[in-house]
Amino acid sequence: MNNKIKLLLASFALLALGCHHNPTENIVTISPDAGTSYKSGDVVAVKAHYSADTKPDSIVYLVDSVRVGMLKDSSVLSLKTDSMLLGPRVITARVYIGSKNQEASTNIVLLAAKAPEEYTYKVIKVYPHDTSAYTEGLLYHDGYLYESTGNKPNSALKKVDLETGKTVMQAKLGPKYFGEGSAIIDDKIVMFTYTEKLGFVFDKNTFKMLSTFTNNVGIEGWGVTYDGNKLYLDDSSNRIWFLDKNNYHATGYIDVYDNKKAIDSVNELEYIDHKLYSNIYQHDTILVINPKNGAVLQRVDMKNLWPMASRPPGFDNGENVLNGIAWDEKGKRLFVTGKKWPHLYQVEFVKK
Repeated sequence: MNNKIKLLLASFALLALGCHHNPTENIVTISPDAGTSYKSGDVVAVKAHYSADTKPDSIVYLVDSVRVGMLKDSSVLSLKTDSMLLGPRVITARVYIGSKNQEASTNIVLLAAKAPEEYTYKVIKVYPHDTSAYTEGLLYHDGYLYESTGNKPNSALKKVDLETGKTVMQAKLGPKYFGEGSAIIDDKIVMFTYTEKLGFVFDKNTFKMLSTFTNNVGIEGWGVTYDGNKLYLDDSSNRIWFLDKNNYHATGYIDVYDNKKAIDSVNELEYIDHKLYSNIYQHDTILVINPKNGAVLQRVDMKNLWPMASRPPGFDNGENVLNGIAWDEKGKRLFVTGKKWPHLYQVEFVKK
């Protein structure tokens, strides 16, 4: 046999060996299809698919890298979703064969279990509001409103008399800062900024600035509220972050969804009776949100709270929008206003 024939036969042998792939390589797929939507509480049928000659030792299933189940074969895993956060969830099947494994992933989108209840409002009383106040955060505490305002160079933290609308104490942030939401934590007030990635801590009684901190959580700083244990901060998207009350670093998050889609631009926040209330920026809408999973429970139509026909000529209706929610826990009163609005309204929500 000459050398050319030997070389040719050797080549065929190598090619034949190459056709017999490693049984743990490129053999696994997973269902359901990527991007499939489910409602919270649905049971998702998850299944790993692989070639008939593959004999796995085990198949481990994970959701967002957390193990949720294990099977010995390609039977269906029934994945419960009732305790999951809403939004995109990554599902992985990891097939073990001997000392090796092969995995495949897909993703689902988890929506709220049902449509929000639809509400409107009833005005109980109207109070004056400072028309120079570009409202970002609004609080009610011990008989006073605490209002954080934006718009350079006029950003400030203000203590306001409810009956007159007059500022009785304030701390200005300085011309380079755009103020955003604020929250009272014990004897301190924490205030965030829009894009400056900085937060301020004030003494609640004197408004003396005690410290500053870096805020690298989320896209931007928007609304914030406090539930007695942790802060909630939103960032212009549909995400609401959980922050440690002592050092303001992120400890978790929820994504806000109704039964159809993500709800972006959640803005000023207020924690009321174990739920989050948020206005939607540039919409006459307030949402009531489940703080455990991000589901929209109620949607409140606030149209005509301050009718367009009543607004003065030249008023910027696109910029100076509904913004500001405050809750009087002792008196069970709910207040809302808007950026540079002349009125603050005590309202009640009424089911449609």
